[in-house]
Amino acid sequence: MKSHKLIFAILLILTIKNSIAQVSKNSNLFIELKKADSLIFNQGFNKCDYSALKKVLHKDLEFFHDQNGTQNLEQFYNSFTNSICSNPNFKPIRKLVNETLKVFPLKNNGEIYGAIQTGEHIFYIKEPNRNLYATEQGKFIHTWVLENGQWQVKRIVSYEHKPPAKDYGPKFNADYAYRLFDNDKDIEKLLKKHKIPSISIGLIKNGSIQQIRTFGNKKSGQPISNNSIYKVASLTKPITAFVVLKLIDEGNWSLDEPVSKYYIDEDIKHSKYLDKLTTRHLLSHQSGFPNWRYLTDDKKLSFQFEPGTRWQYSGEGFEYLRKAIEKKFKRPFEDIAKEKLFNPLGMNNTYYYWTDKIDEKQYAVEHDENGEPINYTKYTDANASANLLTTAEDYSKFLVYILNGAGLSEKIYSEFLKAQAHEKNGIDWSLGMQMLSNLPNNETAFMHTGGDYGTKTIVLILNNSKQGLVLFSNSENGMVLWQKIISEYFGAVGEEIVRRNLE
Repeated sequence: MKSHKLIFAILLILTIKNSIAQVSKNSNLFIELKKADSLIFNQGFNKCDYSALKKVLHKDLEFFHDQNGTQNLEQFYNSFTNSICSNPNFKPIRKLVNETLKVFPLKNNGEIYGAIQTGEHIFYIKEPNRNLYATEQGKFIHTWVLENGQWQVKRIVSYEHKPPAKDYGPKFNADYAYRLFDNDKDIEKLLKKHKIPSISIGLIKNGSIQQIRTFGNKKSGQPISNNSIYKVASLTKPITAFVVLKLIDEGNWSLDEPVSKYYIDEDIKHSKYLDKLTTRHLLSHQSGFPNWRYLTDDKKLSFQFEPGTRWQYSGEGFEYLRKAIEKKFKRPFEDIAKEKLFNPLGMNNTYYYWTDKIDEKQYAVEHDENGEPINYTKYTDANASANLLTTAEDYSKFLVYILNGAGLSEKIYSEFLKAQAHEKNGIDWSLGMQMLSNLPNNETAFMHTGGDYGTKTIVLILNNSKQGLVLFSNSENGMVLWQKIISEYFGAVGEEIVRRNLE
């Protein structure tokens, strides 16, 4: 008897569950109600087309708003006339967040008599000579009834209104409402939407690697994996910085003695600033050098200001340091990096340049903004500023190492934790990484980005909570993921990190 009751209960649950299941997005019901929603908003709300509204608003309409009370049909029309459509130079515009739209049929004896439609929308203001700007986002529930073959909305509930997410432009706008990583299939859809072949993510919690996740393809038809190698561009610099800090900690190099003691570039050999340049200046981007000499008018290296007097990002500075170290130790810098970092940390898939040890089949080929592969160069010389080849897992190991003291003495590690130079409001630089202090929860972040055409990378660590994130993408469009992923992983701290960098 008990088993019969259990079977009946299971069947009842399954029947109820199936009866309220949402319809597919290619079903006739979904398409019809999406068109009906468009009549209310795209035609009625956005264009003030009253004839469109009359087609779909039920005579017994009930409108509920979580901030503006309730309205019947007459009051709803008055709101359109006196508010929404009263000033063409200050016009509210509503946009549906398409992927959030869902439809649930209502049936009686198997026949559809109505439907529940849910979703999210964003409201903007349209003004002359100005781009649309978002003012509010919210959720909605529409109750539709089918009368005489005509769909009409009988009840509208508009709720959970709040300020919209900051819009930093299309390069940083994922245009995706749902939380990432709740559904892997949705992530694949997001990558396809933005023509991003792959992302690889390393997540660090409590000072250790929690997980490595990969989505998409190295190139067409070849799935990305934990062993996939990316060119990470300027993420080379933090690696270089910590190789140098290891040498300093061992007493084999100095943070503050003139680098001219070991190396002098021909272009600056007569400069009055030559003997003022130190490793501290080079690692904190206070060298006075341009980013790259080939970008200057005369293609020569020069001091554009006195070292140590202000901040200016410079790839030349890191390369200058590499050459000085190689001259002193009479060893290739990459060999020193293997000895001090790569081998001890098990970073077995990290290289300063292409070697025969790299499995080219594992390479995440760069792609352009249209999702097409780019011909890539196999650099065969070390560059202390760029072109590092590594995996998300290897770089995660490196970040964990930093979070846990990097094997350095307290004296040298404290130099890394210290703000050495000021870039702009809210952003300083330590030795080799960007530094953001006084974040929510009294947090301090260290971060760096890397970007060449077709590859976009970013890493960050939170010093107090011992969290971290590695994000690699083999796409020119990869930055559209940064704001969403950082904000979702780190909440208010992540939002503030994004704000300081992008505003």
